[in-house]
Amino acid sequence: MSTLAFEDVRVRYGTHRSGLTAVDGVELTVPSGSVVGLVGESGSGKSTLARAAVGLAPVTGGRVLLDGTDVRRLPRGRRPVQLVFQDPYSSLDPRMTVGESIAEALPRRAFGGRQAFRDRKARHGEVARLLELVGLDAGRSGALPGELSGGQRQRIALARALAARPEVVIADEITSALDVSVQGSVLNLVRELQRELGLTMLFISHNLAVVRYVSDYVAVLYLGRIVEVGPAERLLADPQHPYTRELVEAAPSAHGSLLAAPDSPVADAEPGDPHRPPAGCRFHPRCPVGPLVEEARSICTTVDPATVAASREHRAACHFAAAVGDTDTPVPNSVVRTGFPSARSDTLE
Repeated sequence: MSTLAFEDVRVRYGTHRSGLTAVDGVELTVPSGSVVGLVGESGSGKSTLARAAVGLAPVTGGRVLLDGTDVRRLPRGRRPVQLVFQDPYSSLDPRMTVGESIAEALPRRAFGGRQAFRDRKARHGEVARLLELVGLDAGRSGALPGELSGGQRQRIALARALAARPEVVIADEITSALDVSVQGSVLNLVRELQRELGLTMLFISHNLAVVRYVSDYVAVLYLGRIVEVGPAERLLADPQHPYTRELVEAAPSAHGSLLAAPDSPVADAEPGDPHRPPAGCRFHPRCPVGPLVEEARSICTTVDPATVAASREHRAACHFAAAVGDTDTPVPNSVVRTGFPSARSDTLE
């Protein structure tokens, strides 16, 4: 098990004048053997952060660390961080069989005592083992992706990621392209694999119910910045940042929302322009507790609330957040560093 850490990570596309900073100074730690759920609306930078961790997006500032080592300086051929993509229909080569796709990811060199698969017989046996691990018959190794359903393809994508013997798995919206009928089975598989293999996992999703089910911690991303981090049950039950509260209140459930406060005020304003982010708190142009509602709260327009450090597990980058176990002290953003007992349920209904 390994710890994945993002230290002041920035990802920028384009030129200085016309470019876009998709990820801006993200500080986040995924503790060893735990699952951190990453949520946020479309365009917030979730997938960009995931791609930066595996080298598919340029890290223009900061570092992505695996147990303290920059992932860009790992030995060539070692791939300890694996990404499972959102769309199972485009993540597999349609001209390669299932077995060929999985075998291609098997390590040919031994790293850290891990087994290498150099001959065909060893690779064939390992492919069969991985297929059974993700709940598929080993006989499907000769099938093409076009012969499989979406749920089966996503299981193949998981097997392919596990074939590389990863220490960290990043799952990017892996159930959003699947039918509702198969989402639960894939999520149950993810939890079983994470527990059985002791994987460290960054789980990206729009669905807060899914995040609550699989995650030990939750991090909330808005316009490229982390605005709130905390233990999953605590954060979703008592969100401290106004943006997190809006996400929770908007989440559909059998009883309307995850939070028992459906009538909280929401500012009728457009999201900030990611090309020209607002000064101060990036959420203030649409914040229901900021200067749009209280003119005296002009601090939100000038001072970034994430610049002040705090030593709490649950912290929010908001000048007027309700402090956890405190009175009127703001709870700025920082990094998940310590463990917290999991309160996840055992089955997905």
